[in-house]
Amino acid sequence: MPWPTELTDREGELMDRAVDDGAAGRPASVATVLHRVEIGIGAATLVLLFGLVLVQAGQRYLPVEGWAWTGELARFCLVWLTFTVAGALVSSDSHIALQVVDSIPREGLVRAVRVFAAVMVAVIGAGFAVEAWDLVTSQTRIRSPALGMPLSWLYVLPLLGFVSTAVRGAVLAVQIARYGVPDNGGGAPATGAAGTEEGPA
Repeated sequence: MPWPTELTDREGELMDRAVDDGAAGRPASVATVLHRVEIGIGAATLVLLFGLVLVQAGQRYLPVEGWAWTGELARFCLVWLTFTVAGALVSSDSHIALQVVDSIPREGLVRAVRVFAAVMVAVIGAGFAVEAWDLVTSQTRIRSPALGMPLSWLYVLPLLGFVSTAVRGAVLAVQIARYGVPDNGGGAPATGAAGTEEGPA
């Protein structure tokens, strides 16, 4: 029997309450805490980036000399934002992906492709982490022109993001191999026995 595609408002409310009651009695897992930390850092850098862009725009209309460090820090924030949340996006299946394969009706083939993709994400994340570590250790003497910040600091957050991406990609590959493609992964709609799409009643 296929899973229902929609829940009534009452059923959804009861499920949310059950989840909240169950989560209230136990501490959050390590993965959940890390996910929240990564999203928090990404949100903070996004807010800082937005503020710096506003400051740069306002400087054009004020009778003061522009601050060169605002543009430099804004570029750094964009780097931090991009790579810090990479692992969180992989684990929640929210990263940019072509999901053409998910529409193939053969579940085994879809699972194999998704496992291969997750392994490639883990391998590439590990490779980037190695390169980021090399930059962290080798760029200590070089400083940014405006802020005077050691460039090794710039690569610390990308290093953590790449490590998170590699670990989460490996975990995702194992989970897909054991349990199959998750339903919330943006795959094809559920199909009935006759191969037709199951829609709301």
